[in-house]
Amino acid sequence: MVAAKKEQKGAQGERGLAQRASGTLAKPTTAITTGALERALLAEFPAADAEAWDRTGMAVGDPARLVEGVAVALDPTVAAIDAAADAGANVLITHHPAFLAPPDSFRPASSAAANPGAGVWRAIERGVSLMAFHTSLDVSARAQRVLPGMLSLVFERVLSPLPGSSEKGYGQVCSLGEDDGLTLGQLAARCTSVFARAPRVWGDFARDLDRVVTCTGSAGDLGRRCLDVQADCLVCGEIKYHEALELSQAGLAVIDLGHDTSELPLVSVLASAVEAVGVPADYVRALAERDTWTYPETVRV
Repeated sequence: MVAAKKEQKGAQGERGLAQRASGTLAKPTTAITTGALERALLAEFPAADAEAWDRTGMAVGDPARLVEGVAVALDPTVAAIDAAADAGANVLITHHPAFLAPPDSFRPASSAAANPGAGVWRAIERGVSLMAFHTSLDVSARAQRVLPGMLSLVFERVLSPLPGSSEKGYGQVCSLGEDDGLTLGQLAARCTSVFARAPRVWGDFARDLDRVVTCTGSAGDLGRRCLDVQADCLVCGEIKYHEALELSQAGLAVIDLGHDTSELPLVSVLASAVEAVGVPADYVRALAERDTWTYPETVRV
């Protein structure tokens, strides 16, 4: 687990992800209630910007309770809730919500697979409020420059903007900036270096790139939109095999980073947003959820 935010703007660790120094919470409480924190974050990531099927804001918690500490993570797993509570945080803010469809029951279990309501049960048991900012964060202005910046691409505009907004939406159309002659193989290698995981790649490694589109999480229908703007490559968190195959045959190279790999940097965006609305950095920490899976070849048997 990690705590205070580094002062250097855009600081990146050796793997390209923003790092937060380790430590313990400095004080037991703040003057901010969980309800006030939720309202402030909803002003930054409005529920109106989220998809209709999504859940935004606080799912579990007492709005009147003072914030004692805030943990941020990608997923609100039972383990993450325990880790937040053990660290002295009584608020866990995640990208993915605790549930989309309402659970049929709330019982203790090791994971949501054993019981979909297990996370809610554990959060109440440990006194941890749960908040999530999912698609409202995906489309936010704060999120637009995350992947382009990490991959040294120049953000130009949103590929699929929200109605009435040019700054919010899905997908980032990028140019190469000063990178003359960047090939697909070189961009794929850069992805491997930045995220410390090899992506899946569709396309000719020798192909020269000019226009690249990035997006965190699922690509959805952005692949077709990439063809409309004559992009050379889509760098995304996840794409279905048959869709990637069809897009590559239509001339669009695809780099699939992995859903969680592409979205883990958004945890730092959440942490920065929490600090920006008034929670001191000493009260904010990020939970490590990077090693939930691995490639067999990276483990010595």
